[in-house]
Amino acid sequence: MNRRARRPGRRRAAVVAVSPRWLPQLDGALVTAAALLSLTGLLMVYSATATRDLDRLIPVHFLRQLGACLAGLGAAAAAAWVPLHRWRQAALPLWLGGVTLLVATLVLGIDVNGARRWLAVPGIGVRFQPVEIAKWATVIGVAALLARGSGRTSPSPRRIFGSLGLAAVPAGLLLAQPDLGNAVLFLGLTTLLLFIAGAPWLYFAVPLGAGGAALMLHLSLHGYASSRVVGFLRPWETANSEGFQLVQSFVGFRRGGLFGIGLGDGRQKLFYLPEAHTDFILALVAEELGLFGVLVVFGAFAALLVAGSRIARRAHSQFAALLAFGMTALLVVPAVVNAAVVTGMVPTKGMALPLISYGRTGVVMSFVTLGVLLGVGLRDARPRSQPIAAAARCRVWQR
Repeated sequence: MNRRARRPGRRRAAVVAVSPRWLPQLDGALVTAAALLSLTGLLMVYSATATRDLDRLIPVHFLRQLGACLAGLGAAAAAAWVPLHRWRQAALPLWLGGVTLLVATLVLGIDVNGARRWLAVPGIGVRFQPVEIAKWATVIGVAALLARGSGRTSPSPRRIFGSLGLAAVPAGLLLAQPDLGNAVLFLGLTTLLLFIAGAPWLYFAVPLGAGGAALMLHLSLHGYASSRVVGFLRPWETANSEGFQLVQSFVGFRRGGLFGIGLGDGRQKLFYLPEAHTDFILALVAEELGLFGVLVVFGAFAALLVAGSRIARRAHSQFAALLAFGMTALLVVPAVVNAAVVTGMVPTKGMALPLISYGRTGVVMSFVTLGVLLGVGLRDARPRSQPIAAAARCRVWQR
């Protein structure tokens, strides 16, 4: 009888997903914020790379970014169509697939700037970054593992340590690449989901201690990492060496002022600011569009955070709530870290600005993340007039 009772609900969810009537039900703030960020990214990638391809009418990087956005739109629609129970069933296989890709990167990956973070698709020569897939899959896996029955007020120790294990395995593989920033991000996202799920405070010492130990070990074994710390602490004294990137970023912010010097007129991208189209693209936004442009970008990410949190808080099931919070954090946390790096608040670390920085793998996976988030809002959303679901006893609901 229970099976018969569940089947009609699943059929109705599938009908909602494929019917044209679901379009007006999309979260307007989330869609608008994502569209604004994507368009800003296209404009800034064009501006940052146009001088590199003077013999071409349209820069190749812009074409690749545009192709990634179009592919991402299709992937987002497909992700929104997938029923939520399918994501929960596929959580472990997805995580295993992400870990397998990271292992393959260590064995068969391509070295770029002293790090092995890329895999090439045989036969067509297309490269992608497996870490973007692994981050997304790990968040789904942790959300599925932490989702508990309605009779418990906090996840069991077995689920807590299991979730930490899901993050520790890929984090360890990333340290071997080496990629300290994303390794810490794995642990940070898991810690955030533990907090949302209502884990006791004592258990937060485990990821924090592991992250601190990994950081100290990484700094002691890799000289480039310690040099970045020196550049962060003394940027102007090391402006010609370790602090070069950070100082050039400061110059971009200073030159931009309130409204910028004009789109396409920036100087820092002319071989002064390394990675102007990827990790430090926010400095280019500040130079060409000024403080106003930077605030627009921050406002779009803030709107995305509010919209994603609203979808999570309106979810009926705890898995849907944790999944929505995880997908939101997967977009917002890297943006916060990127902004902190570019403005000199934390040591320099190669972490892209979601939906804006150049990178086909990152752009497509950001759209997939948005698709999953929209799918939660379409399938598991509760009308605002109804009370909060009793099954979702997360720490956020208890405040």
